[in-house]
Amino acid sequence: MTELKTYRGHIRNHRALTEELGISGSLSREKREEQILIKGYEKWGKDIANHLYGMFAFALWDSDKKELFCVRDQFGTKPFYYYVTEKGELLFGTYIRDIIKDSSFKKELNEDMLQIYLTLTYVGGEDTFFKGVKKLMPGCCLTFSEGKLNIERYWKPEFRPDESRSLEDWADEIHNTVKLMMSEVKDADETAESFLSGGVDSSYVFAMSDAQVSDSCGYEEERFDESPLAKKTADLLGRKNNRALIQPEDFFGIVPFVMYNMEQPLGDASAIVFTLGCKATAEHTKLCYSGEGADEFFGGYNMYRNAERYGDDLKTFYVGNTNIMKEEEKQRILKHYNENVLPINLVKHIYDETEGLDPLTKMSDVDIQIWLEGDIYLNVDKMSTACGLEIRMPLTDRRVFDIASRMPSRFKVNEEQNKVAFRTAAAKVLPDEIAFRKKLGFIVPIRIWLADSKYNSDVVRLFNSDIAEKFFNTDEIKGIFREYVEGNSDLWRKVWTIYTFLVWYEEYFVKR
Repeated sequence: MTELKTYRGHIRNHRALTEELGISGSLSREKREEQILIKGYEKWGKDIANHLYGMFAFALWDSDKKELFCVRDQFGTKPFYYYVTEKGELLFGTYIRDIIKDSSFKKELNEDMLQIYLTLTYVGGEDTFFKGVKKLMPGCCLTFSEGKLNIERYWKPEFRPDESRSLEDWADEIHNTVKLMMSEVKDADETAESFLSGGVDSSYVFAMSDAQVSDSCGYEEERFDESPLAKKTADLLGRKNNRALIQPEDFFGIVPFVMYNMEQPLGDASAIVFTLGCKATAEHTKLCYSGEGADEFFGGYNMYRNAERYGDDLKTFYVGNTNIMKEEEKQRILKHYNENVLPINLVKHIYDETEGLDPLTKMSDVDIQIWLEGDIYLNVDKMSTACGLEIRMPLTDRRVFDIASRMPSRFKVNEEQNKVAFRTAAAKVLPDEIAFRKKLGFIVPIRIWLADSKYNSDVVRLFNSDIAEKFFNTDEIKGIFREYVEGNSDLWRKVWTIYTFLVWYEEYFVKR
């Protein structure tokens, strides 16, 4: 007998699976997906994940084998954590708080993770800030039986460039696959809205969906505000656009809420804006689309255009989309520095897997395996859930990735443009001015706000706190903050990353 112990996610190909597995189509979504997982496991065993499309993390108890079986989806869109107690028992769940609340959990800080965090601005790899608590990594499954833990990798990104096809061929395949995604991403009785920035990814998803309402974030600072571009896109499509105006008071006021619900510190300032956007959107819908995944799959970041220049040197320094502190600086500012804890160690296996492939493919694979899981998907999942909103990401799908894995890099980036084939596909339903608009990123006016004494009082408090004294040489971090306030705005990321760790630590080790 099989029992579903925990599950979070959305199974896209449920129609085909219910028919194949003999499950009634009249069941509620909750019961339907429970039955898919149970009957799917009974039919396919540990190969079940390869039959599922969508977002998922779950644990099944097999009473016949007396074995726990846990799975995380291929890209890590949903989190899964586990912890072995001193008595050899396994604690697990899709929230770290599921584990922490158990009486047999021993709460200790994994201080080594701070060194990783100060470079990446997020928690990369399988370890967490809680000693002993580990992430089940994307594409992995876990079994636990008679005190023995075993982890296997059932899927990994693989790249086999096909040189035989034209740009238009790739664009057609992308477009037809996105059509399929949009037909699966919700049921007929569900109503969804769609997050919309000024970029091509969210615009394409919105244009291809049946959503009649889009949701955007904006600022009073015009040079940071993409919301007029989003409004223009919605107007061109004849649909509605809601704009949440993000005020600095709200931004700084919600940081403790974000760090608590994130469960791990995250130094990505856009996560705060995203949370405020989720709160505003949840007031009028419970389901929303978002466009994550395309940048990493199809060469969306401007830095990818430097890939050839980096060449084989990549494996000596490229650890993902963010790299804000070098080892020399961390040695100066940290009270306890471990020379064996290096961010580059997290990605060595990825460079081994991509040996012989071109530099862009190597950069993309690092971001797919490390950055997406540790930052982007964590943020989307944790903060939408905390705000009472469900988000589905049509572009994050194995079938979409399959196209990218076969596409030569010249159709991803060239000297003039990034995401070339993807933009060409989007241009089938969007004007060129939107489809080929330069990538701006999810920009936030924090480099201005953080220096303003009207808003940074909590930053000053924590930089001068006993918590800061515990981990940092405070003269050093206060020097970084002072130089930033005096005009070196490029230092804002370092200030923010230190600050978010201090807020998170206070939430989990001081207040609770």
